[in-house]
Amino acid sequence: MKIVVVHSRYRSAVPSGENRVVDQEVAALGELGHEVELFQRHSDDIETWSAARKAALPAAVVWNGPVRRELRDLLRAHRPDVVHIHNTFPMLSASVLSACRDAGVPVVVTLHNYQLACASGGFFRDGQVCHECMDGPPTGAMRHGCYRGSRVATAPLALATVAHRRSWQTKVSAYICVSASQRELLRGILPADRVFIRHNMIPQRSVRQVARRADVVYAGRLDVAKGAQVLMAGWDRYLSGREHPGLRLVIAGSGSLEASVRAWAASRPSVYVAGQLDPDACAEAMAAARAVVLPSICEETFGLAVVEAMAQGVAPMAAERGSFPELITDGVNGVLFQSDDPAALAAAFGLAETNEKMFSEYGVQARKTYEQSFDPADSMAKLTTIYKYAIDNPV
Repeated sequence: MKIVVVHSRYRSAVPSGENRVVDQEVAALGELGHEVELFQRHSDDIETWSAARKAALPAAVVWNGPVRRELRDLLRAHRPDVVHIHNTFPMLSASVLSACRDAGVPVVVTLHNYQLACASGGFFRDGQVCHECMDGPPTGAMRHGCYRGSRVATAPLALATVAHRRSWQTKVSAYICVSASQRELLRGILPADRVFIRHNMIPQRSVRQVARRADVVYAGRLDVAKGAQVLMAGWDRYLSGREHPGLRLVIAGSGSLEASVRAWAASRPSVYVAGQLDPDACAEAMAAARAVVLPSICEETFGLAVVEAMAQGVAPMAAERGSFPELITDGVNGVLFQSDDPAALAAAFGLAETNEKMFSEYGVQARKTYEQSFDPADSMAKLTTIYKYAIDNPV
């Protein structure tokens, strides 16, 4: 097939699982012999813009006319079978849908977040889950300034939601939700007969042969939504005044709470902050661990770190929220604990410390889950099936 992939890339300074997923899928499509053309914008480029151009960006978030024309011309020249849209914020906008309609090319959209129903994209506000705008206009988002805590910054996103929700509902031939929990939350917004569930594709991984340590690894953004504060509070409860606990906590990542995490870790010898690791170094840290912990308190749409841990034969320990219960069977291939509950997380740490053999068995089952449920060949076959559906059922 001839495929055009559309994506507005997040800043390279901020770890983005979404960018990784797009890159991995594009590479896999090419390896299967498909002809893939990328239509991308890079958020890193904004830093080089003039002040006037930066000032015009909020308007482009709502509607980007030049992008529509450029994509329409590319589609007419390239004549692809299908367009696969990933992210349109902040540099593309819903104008890409009109470009596809202009060129008569069917559209597939992977929904990596909840931006069709939430200005912040995460159903998360003031440190807790929020569904206020899910069933109506984004008045709550404007009232609270949900994007970056600013009403001014939120306004173009809220306006785009109102102005283009109908386009997202009528100009897309197939939608991909990356988990069943995500599909359920978007049930009232998307046409159900065109929604598919397909987990993010993870390339084939071999178990790294490294010595196991009594480590628990956290790998991800260091912010409130990902549970950084719960992680610290849970570890402190696990320590319970012990200077030399049986586990070491390894924290890999960066984010808005990185300084706070580093200051907290400085007085705790059992915590090692590794900073942002490249994928190979992160996989090696996971492979050497007893468990990988994901204390998110938001509505996670997927959970790449869960599958990366499983691929290395390591048990994931995750909050019982969002997609995690779909990926992890508690007591079989990992552990689920109550979300936003430091005491529950501390108990999970204690379980990992005192049950090395059990966690080794969880790891074996986790690897089996990876092989059975996240085979990349099956994932790509499902993607091409969705493409064919979109081609056969244009809107």
